[in-house]
Amino acid sequence: MPASSFSAVREPDDVVRPAPQPVVPVRPILDMPVHDLGWKPALALLEEKLTEDKGLTHIAFLNANNANVMMRDPDYREVLGRCLVLPDGIGVDIAAKFLHGGRFSANLNGTDFVPAALTFITKPLRVGLLGATSEVLQDAAKNFRLHTPWHEFVEISDGYFDRADPTFILKRIEQARIDLLLVAMGTPLQEKWVDRHLTGDHARVVISVGALLDFVSGRVPRAPDWVRQLRSEWLFRLWQEPSRLWRRYVLGIPVFLAYVLRHRLSQPATMSG
Repeated sequence: MPASSFSAVREPDDVVRPAPQPVVPVRPILDMPVHDLGWKPALALLEEKLTEDKGLTHIAFLNANNANVMMRDPDYREVLGRCLVLPDGIGVDIAAKFLHGGRFSANLNGTDFVPAALTFITKPLRVGLLGATSEVLQDAAKNFRLHTPWHEFVEISDGYFDRADPTFILKRIEQARIDLLLVAMGTPLQEKWVDRHLTGDHARVVISVGALLDFVSGRVPRAPDWVRQLRSEWLFRLWQEPSRLWRRYVLGIPVFLAYVLRHRLSQPATMSG
């Protein structure tokens, strides 16, 4: 278009332009963008997403174990790429320090993030719970109601529904008119299931929460505060369930660090100092 034609186009003086949206900083971990936010900005971002009418926002978490799964599973990587991904655990902090010269602003693991968000958001929400066993689901819902009684918690289903034909569950979610849906079916199943089946007709925000309901139900104890402050909850969990978790931690952590080292050596320019 000629410059004279372009300069002739002018908006009316009374046009109100929308304020530019703030850019959320990210630190890529193994080429997966992970949002780098402090606690308050992260909670505020979730609250904002719950008020938007722009379809569904799917929040997931990246820790060392999930990153290992991502490196083996291209489909899971694609799904995470469509999510708002938050950092979880000391492993991705070490990776961020090594790859970018600095750690993440906060450890926004789902076990802490979700209860904190429910406390932070004072506007009553309808919160759906999907996954775990029926007993865990019921106990988690009971404790959530005690923790934040101003929200309404809807028990959609345990995690043992018919995966081949989820029509009934999807209809149930839609009819429940959920604001926030917590899906606890384990990685990578939960993220893939959400990505494949859920839309803005089901909820405004979905968070893939892994073992959160087990912790909230009280059936699986959290590590003491001083252990969490040392960023060593993984050791506590390994001590609790060695037969189930030894592969994830004893083998998985060195594998993750090897992926990070190989990535760093292949792309030396990613170091930002």
